[in-house]
Amino acid sequence: MIYEDVVYEKKEKIGVITLNRPEKLNAWTEAMEISVHQIMTEANQDSDISAIILTGKGRGFCAGADMGRLTDLQDDSQRSTRGSDSTRAVNNKITEGLSLPGDFSMRYTYFPTVAKPIIAAINGPVAGLGLIMSLYCDIRFASDLAVFSTAFSRRGLIAEHGISWILPRLVGHANALDLLFSARKINAVDAKKMGLVNDVFPADNFMECVFSYVRDLVNLSSPRSIRIMKQQVYSAMMQHLEQSVLVANSEMPASFESDDFKEGVAHFVEKREPRFTGN
Repeated sequence: MIYEDVVYEKKEKIGVITLNRPEKLNAWTEAMEISVHQIMTEANQDSDISAIILTGKGRGFCAGADMGRLTDLQDDSQRSTRGSDSTRAVNNKITEGLSLPGDFSMRYTYFPTVAKPIIAAINGPVAGLGLIMSLYCDIRFASDLAVFSTAFSRRGLIAEHGISWILPRLVGHANALDLLFSARKINAVDAKKMGLVNDVFPADNFMECVFSYVRDLVNLSSPRSIRIMKQQVYSAMMQHLEQSVLVANSEMPASFESDDFKEGVAHFVEKREPRFTGN
């Protein structure tokens, strides 16, 4: 299937979503929004896909919302008919995805409901809405040429689409306020120091490094374990410690009965590569 402004490829049980407006640093459009949601839904239901990579074509990841769209929003007549971005697509949960609180079913917060790990491969500059999307991915890797900015305060905007909630959880309260207030640009090394990204790889072989990590996830980790742990972690963000412990306790008996647990023990004892099925 051909998607507008986005390319989707399948490689080695990995679904690769590439934002495809390189001449605009992959500035975000509503067509991209629709395409990415469709692809995430497809990948979630595809038994041949075990992990997803989200990246950008060319020298940038995503420069944020297309500035032409922001200009349109200045027109009072358009503003009155479009409806608020904060209320559009409030039920954006992925079909057959994880059972998570409704907080993760809004316009840009739905990535956690995909039952497979989503890795942001931040190949270059990322700002605004592009940064928000990367934050809702499970893991973030950056090229050493990547540059990060929240951008909103320098456009007269506010902390959009839940970044005021997710960003402090990743980088801490003080760092989040710094990045939001100043909208200053930071490099990949500083982003890693803050906890904004998991690791930084050289631009020359950036995607090779990302694929190496994701291949290990696909080949060495149980899809069942990843699926349940992802649900546990995002659910725990809304829970007390007691609830989190009780959920884990309730999940353990089924884990011991699962095919993946049996395979996990067998491949360790037999000193061979695992053959997990996700069951």
